[in-house]
Amino acid sequence: MKDRPERGAGTVRAGLGDRPVRTNADMTASAAVRFALVPAPRLSVDAVARRSGLHPDLVRRFVALGLVDAERDAAGQLVFDPTAPAVLARIQRLRAGLCLNYAAIGLVLDLLDRISLLESALRVRGTRSDTPPWT
Repeated sequence: MKDRPERGAGTVRAGLGDRPVRTNADMTASAAVRFALVPAPRLSVDAVARRSGLHPDLVRRFVALGLVDAERDAAGQLVFDPTAPAVLARIQRLRAGLCLNYAAIGLVLDLLDRISLLESALRVRGTRSDTPPWT
């Protein structure tokens, strides 16, 4: 009779007793699957409209134009990430400040997101430009 459990296929002997150690293949496989411990908070159309100061129909129009990301819940209602009011405020600032139509705002938002990704990649690499970021 054995008093120790057998080691699985993904374990190797580390030299510290019979303690199993996970291999890189096991860590990669387990890292690919992620489960939320706490459900992410979602906002309804009315909550987003109230927080952003817009009419709910305008929020729905922004979703239809693809300017704001939303999902449908089990009841079929739109639900938003908690960052949606900030995205809507950015849209309103672009509309008022630059007098852009909503199609142009979508393009500008995509370009600004791309610029911020490139700037963060530069920061990670440690490369800095001489000019400060303008966004």
